[in-house]
Amino acid sequence: MIVRSFKDIEGTDRHVKARSGTWESKRIVLAKERVGFSLHETVLYAGTETSMWYANHIEAVLCVEGEAELTDDETGEKHWIEPGTMYLLDGHERHTLRPKTDFRCVCVFNPPVTGREDHDENGVYPLLTEEG
Repeated sequence: MIVRSFKDIEGTDRHVKARSGTWESKRIVLAKERVGFSLHETVLYAGTETSMWYANHIEAVLCVEGEAELTDDETGEKHWIEPGTMYLLDGHERHTLRPKTDFRCVCVFNPPVTGREDHDENGVYPLLTEEG
């Protein structure tokens, strides 16, 4: 059994801050736990814009605080995301999130991330694996 809090993660290598400066993520369950998914709390900052494309992962996002506009960059369709709203990127959709306020969400990734990932120039997380 693993018991861990987001407070435990602050300031460790599991507390990742994007090179872009648009978000930070506390990665509470990672690939090294070997449970088949990773679990994160991510905050995207108000007034920023983050374009993403999880070409190698499926991601589910549950908003727990704040509001943001989500755009499906492939169709142009826009969605308003607020607390209690979930979106699932089950088709590896290219998308852009524009938080109107600080936007806190809980994210699940499959395959799990290692904790070392950050978006590349295409908004993609590389597919990294754990040794052993």
